[in-house]
Amino acid sequence: MSLKNQKGVIGIDIAISIVVLFIFVTIIAVLSYQSSSTSKEIELQAKATSIAVDKIEQMKALNFDDIKNRSEANGNSNYQILQEEPGQEGFFSEIVIQDYADLEEGAKQGIVKKVTVRVKYMFKAKEQTIELSTILSI
Repeated sequence: MSLKNQKGVIGIDIAISIVVLFIFVTIIAVLSYQSSSTSKEIELQAKATSIAVDKIEQMKALNFDDIKNRSEANGNSNYQILQEEPGQEGFFSEIVIQDYADLEEGAKQGIVKKVTVRVKYMFKAKEQTIELSTILSI
C-alpha cells in the first residue's frame, strides 16, 4: 500500500460533518429551551395557586359576619379587592365575594357567600390567570 493511494479528508467531508453537528446542536438547544420554559411556567402556576389557596384560607379564617360587613361596604353584595402581592413581585390577586342569594333565586340573603380568588401574572408577554372559588356559610 503506497501513500499515494490513501486519500485524506476532503472539503466535502468536513462540510457534511459540520452540517450534521449543527443540526444536533440546534436540536439540543431547542429541547433545552422548551424544558426550561415549561419548568418556569409550572413554577409560576404553582406560585399563583399557592397565593390563591392562601387567600381562600384567610377568608375561611375570618368570622363570617366580618366577610358580610366587608362585602356590603360598596352598597351591594359584591366586594372586590385587587392588589399586588407583597413579597411576590408580578403577582396580583383579586378577591370577589358574592352573596349566594344574588347567584340563586330564592336563596336567603347573608347565609352563604361565594368567594372567588383570581391571581394574575405575566408569562411570555401574556397575562395568565389562576382562579379558585369556594363557598362559605354560617
